[in-house]
Amino acid sequence: MREPTAHFTSDEPVVDWILATLGHDLRVGLPLGLGKPVTLINALVRRACDDPTIRLRIFTALTLERPTPSSDMERRFLEPALDRLFGDYPQIEYARLLRAGELPENIQVTEFFLQAPNWVKVPQAQQNYVSANYTHALDVLLKQKPNLILQLLAGDGGRLSLSCNPDITSDLLRLRKRGDAAFTFIGQVHAGLPFMPGPAEIDVSECAALLTPDAAPHALFSVVKRPVSLRDHAIALHVSRLIRDGGTIQIGIGQIGDAIANALTLRQDEQIAPLWQSCPFPHAAEFNESGPFRTGLYGLTEMLVDGLLALFERGIIRRDVDGAAIHAGFFLDSRDFYDRLKALPAQDRARIAMVPVSYTNSLLGDEPAKRAARADARFINSAMMVTLLGAVISDGTEDGKVVSGVGGQFNFVDQAFALKDARAIITLPATRHGKSGLTSNIRFSYGHVTIPRHMRDIVVTEYGIADLRGKSDADTIAALLEIADSRFQQELENEAKESGKLPASYRLPDTARKNTPKALRNWLEPYRDGSLPDFPFGTDFTDIEQYLLPVLADLRRASAHIPALLALTLRGLRGNPARREDEALDRMALAQPDGIRARAAALALRGALRRHEDPASE
Repeated sequence: MREPTAHFTSDEPVVDWILATLGHDLRVGLPLGLGKPVTLINALVRRACDDPTIRLRIFTALTLERPTPSSDMERRFLEPALDRLFGDYPQIEYARLLRAGELPENIQVTEFFLQAPNWVKVPQAQQNYVSANYTHALDVLLKQKPNLILQLLAGDGGRLSLSCNPDITSDLLRLRKRGDAAFTFIGQVHAGLPFMPGPAEIDVSECAALLTPDAAPHALFSVVKRPVSLRDHAIALHVSRLIRDGGTIQIGIGQIGDAIANALTLRQDEQIAPLWQSCPFPHAAEFNESGPFRTGLYGLTEMLVDGLLALFERGIIRRDVDGAAIHAGFFLDSRDFYDRLKALPAQDRARIAMVPVSYTNSLLGDEPAKRAARADARFINSAMMVTLLGAVISDGTEDGKVVSGVGGQFNFVDQAFALKDARAIITLPATRHGKSGLTSNIRFSYGHVTIPRHMRDIVVTEYGIADLRGKSDADTIAALLEIADSRFQQELENEAKESGKLPASYRLPDTARKNTPKALRNWLEPYRDGSLPDFPFGTDFTDIEQYLLPVLADLRRASAHIPALLALTLRGLRGNPARREDEALDRMALAQPDGIRARAAALALRGALRRHEDPASE
């Protein structure tokens, strides 16, 4: 029988209790993302820094940090808004030490998923990264024989909930109860965390110690929404044609997820037809799902995101599976998302079941029931690049650097092939701006892959849908060329022909030769102020900040190339003022620039503002 739960109201006594109970060799498991008890782990890390006899090994994922400006222009934009956007979410001490190269030898941090792209240039983080599917992370942790699990919990009177992170913890507690794992579990209650009932609830007796701070809680980490671009909306409109009424849906975080939820809402409200009638890009005739959702969808996802919550609130996700309309493994999003989740009526919140990822990401365990529930599943995930042979690159670069991690993407692609009538949908913009200028995200080949070519399925860019499942290599190449940006189609076609993977007689259809940003703008710009807003589900940015965001993105790209930056600076000297130019310069503290660098920055920003409002004048 376990000892009664020890109760605490501050961090340091908990650290004392841990060291007295477990000794100085601590193998700690922390949940990914939001579920980390930040103040408690910070106190433990500081104690280990002060006492080298403490050996502290941490296994976790997705360590969250407030952004640090990487340029003067970013600093001018972010610093006045940081507290408003992120609140007082604390810096995680081990992350600060890692980034500074000051983590002592007695502390080791291992992660299986990184916050993109924060850790690309941190050698120790790159070296200690463990590549694992989400469903394998539990086994990786167990091999390290953890003796301490720390987690943020939600409380409701005398009740406790794993809330945002049952993902691995639920299975850990189950294995401990069965005698297949041995560790001390300590929870820290956070008053702002939504209480998720049902499968995520745990008994207080599970906790050897429970920290319920008497101080006001720090803010929960908030994911700041980025504006949804026209090409994000275009991708989402194509994706909406793939979703069957009565089916199952999974989408990820970010602009694409918000855009897909917006497109499905337009479809539900029968407002999507006019957008399709004017689409200049080829329609995949075999994918033509349309009309409102009479039966409704079922949400099955490792990550509960704002787009899925919005679809639930609008009654689009409502198909019942064991009393729930959504099964999810963890959540992480904006403060507004947390507030809306907390404000849901109890009976509605109970229909969002937070469960382990062994349930969401796998068919193992009651497989017949899972197969029956996951009808017409559409698993939608984003990628960095796709090769012409259908391999997907989502987590790293060809020199081995990890941008994020595999996470659950492979799990869902695998499910799509295992389930009847299910599809794995990979979304990506057709191009990107990088240090070498504009490049295609559809490559002939790449030196790293996340999803191998033999698991190719559906790829969607702003220019359409490529159905790759079961196709030959030549047909796969042809399908991807048709949704590539037209500025790169000929080069890609030539590479494929030179390699012998595409017949010399192949000719790109005329219907696919106008895949350009201009054609995209002509198609969707008329709907920008109505059906296709920048922020479909709101934002913490002020009005002038929203105005500045795309301008600053253009300026950042131009700053990597001296001729482009010079062109913007000249336009700042000679062009016609933008409509909100003075207001924008004032927000960036550049209305009265002091010094040569500040004056140059002001001119470049003026040029970017003017170019953004009148791109055709170039």
